[in-house]
Amino acid sequence: MGNGIAHVFARAGFPVLLYDIQQSFLDRGLAAIEKNLAREVAKSKLTPAESVVALSRIIPTLDREALAPATLLVEAATEQFPIKSELFRALDKILPEEAILASNTSSISITKLAAQTQRPDKVIGMHFFNPVPVMALVEVIRGLQTSQDTYDRVHALALQLGKTPVEVNDAPGFVSNRVLMPMINEAVFSVMEGVATPAAIDQVFQLGMAHPMGPLALADFIGLDVCLDILRVLHEGLGDPKYRPCPLLVRMVDAGWLGRKSGRGFYRY
Repeated sequence: MGNGIAHVFARAGFPVLLYDIQQSFLDRGLAAIEKNLAREVAKSKLTPAESVVALSRIIPTLDREALAPATLLVEAATEQFPIKSELFRALDKILPEEAILASNTSSISITKLAAQTQRPDKVIGMHFFNPVPVMALVEVIRGLQTSQDTYDRVHALALQLGKTPVEVNDAPGFVSNRVLMPMINEAVFSVMEGVATPAAIDQVFQLGMAHPMGPLALADFIGLDVCLDILRVLHEGLGDPKYRPCPLLVRMVDAGWLGRKSGRGFYRY
């Protein structure tokens, strides 16, 4: 999601430093941004000139130290606490004292991430939704230590991006994934138990409940590994067996069937 977040900031007029750990990841991200800007031009949401200027605002880098001038960090690393916590500890030492450290995490505790830093009052959740340039919602998550000033600044910033910020307190999965992931998990159980095929389950939700995408097609879009990581956070954080990941989901992730990004999940791509 990092490329989508960079896209909306650049489109809104902000200079962006886009950091990743491999050049191939940066190249892929920039290609996605360029493609999505072209799509907006085709739909007359941007002029060709505006697209060129937006893209020029994004500076890719493999050097963490290059992030030193940033006044806001939006982290969008893999949904695993050890990876995110290492990033927050490192970047806390690099960014200026007044900088806000935001995480795009979809389930991990903002309070725990804040405790990894020397500025816990300036740590907050800024959870965007895929595809970021299209989806209006941003969950703005307060950790226990998050100051009112940090919240107010991030809320105002989300509005500048053309998004609708919704305030949520820190809890496993927040609102979106605490409700969504059990539904996806139950759909996977239904496949495993032979209740219906993935296509049939998705059709029930699309035709019977007016969902634009069924839960299993959505899981493939999100990434089955991401769904599994979030369910594990919910299971561990809330201690309720109803969040236990379906064994079929675990096996599919073990097999490398991660959904759209791997070419195979509940469907083939």
